[in-house]
Amino acid sequence: MSGTKDFSTTRRDLLQAAATAGAATAILGSMGINPALAAEVGRSEKPLKAAFSNAGLQATWCAQGKQAAEFWGKLFNVEVTWFDGQLDAVKQRAAIDNMASQKWDFVAIQAFGIGTLTQPVQKMIDAGTPVIDMDTLIAPLDQINVHSFLAPDNEFMGASVTQALCNAMGGKGKIIMTQGALGHTGAQGRAKGFESVVKQFPGIEVLDTQPADWDVSKTARLWETYLTKYPQIDAAFFHNDDMALAAANIMKAHNRTNILIGGVDAMPPAIQAVSEGRMFATVRNPSCRIHGGAIIAGVAAVVGGEKSGQGIPKNVVTDGPVVTKANAPGMQWMEDHFLI
Repeated sequence: MSGTKDFSTTRRDLLQAAATAGAATAILGSMGINPALAAEVGRSEKPLKAAFSNAGLQATWCAQGKQAAEFWGKLFNVEVTWFDGQLDAVKQRAAIDNMASQKWDFVAIQAFGIGTLTQPVQKMIDAGTPVIDMDTLIAPLDQINVHSFLAPDNEFMGASVTQALCNAMGGKGKIIMTQGALGHTGAQGRAKGFESVVKQFPGIEVLDTQPADWDVSKTARLWETYLTKYPQIDAAFFHNDDMALAAANIMKAHNRTNILIGGVDAMPPAIQAVSEGRMFATVRNPSCRIHGGAIIAGVAAVVGGEKSGQGIPKNVVTDGPVVTKANAPGMQWMEDHFLI
């Protein structure tokens, strides 16, 4: 994955150290996970088979999530099979239909869009397979009985970065929001957070809010248009870092590097960009915590007998901080070891 350092030696050492339940417990304790639960669950004695899917591995957040799921899967003796969503609702639906035709110990899915996967997911739930929902709703929680929903507070993430941008603008100027996929509940939350902040600043004008669907090529095309159309753009908020950095390249080509850029995800390239001043801010959407947490939730369900809504809450909020120059190095280290 672009921007991620190779820590294969460190990870291999961790895997060897975690071969015992005690070592795994120590690692999990460092993540804030209940040591008693870790001791009870530990590694599965028999290999477990899990199916995972997220929106699309073209997105660096999704690619990092795959790495994290596989890393934590090795710690817990889980073989992870991946079904790529390819940033396309139709293609992901075909992949999940295929997934639902097979038998798994547990399943974890991040849907490209809400309501697009309900039927095959319900089929797996009816068969008794624990389904962990990641990052965006497969369907409203009162309409589908997923094992648990692990997701960040998307409204907070959108609001916190927008607030930082508005403050840096001095409460006046012109701003653009470039959204992700409109059917993605995470994108919906980020837009809501953005709107909740900008309405508090009457001196700030929102020039455009078109979606780019997490697609860097579409983002580049949008921003070519914006930079021609708008002689003044003071700030830009992007629903993920991939889009933010794609637009930053277009801004640089047009010599418009004075635009303040805010993103979401705090992926390694964005952390570096914040450290170097090419991006103003980003906020961590903890891909490693979400995907690794799905492994732990699945193992706890299968091996530990943990029940939905009892052993594990129906909705687990996975938190991540705003990333600035001050905390960027520590955030990078946490991601390198799949901890956040």
